[in-house]
Amino acid sequence: MVLVVGPSGAGKDTLMSALRERLQDKTGVHFARRAITRDADPYAEDHDTLTRPEFDSMVANGTVALSWEAHGLGYVIPANYDDLIRNGDTVIANGSRRVLHQASDKYQTAIVLLITAPVDILAARLAARGRESREAIENRLQRADLEPQDVPNLVRIENTGSIGEGVSRMMAALSIQN
Repeated sequence: MVLVVGPSGAGKDTLMSALRERLQDKTGVHFARRAITRDADPYAEDHDTLTRPEFDSMVANGTVALSWEAHGLGYVIPANYDDLIRNGDTVIANGSRRVLHQASDKYQTAIVLLITAPVDILAARLAARGRESREAIENRLQRADLEPQDVPNLVRIENTGSIGEGVSRMMAALSIQN
């Protein structure tokens, strides 16, 4: 299990999309499709939609690989990805800093890619998206410097260069040859 985490505006989705494209022909590497308790949005991550009762039921029944709540939403990485991991494959998932200890307890070989950038760059990227108010952006930036503590196999990737540079750093961290 590889979890890609970091503050809003760090470029996680952009880098994951580029990484997916670069690894599209690589066998044994899968990108998890999350389920989220929000409607589909053409400007956001492509995901499966869950109702809140569906989310609560899945979590209560343990039919998830990982789950967490953030920003008033419930997030699920479906349980079927555990089968791929048990078979020796790699699953790369957009995660959350809130679930890192749960993931490291469950997956002994979990790797965390912390994608980050200086706060001024995060602020500019969030403003450019135009999806949130200034107050919402400021609230996100207050959490931007939350560095995960005591998380094994954490690799910090500062995303201030080109997309290609960021993807190359991710591949190096995962020891993937292209």
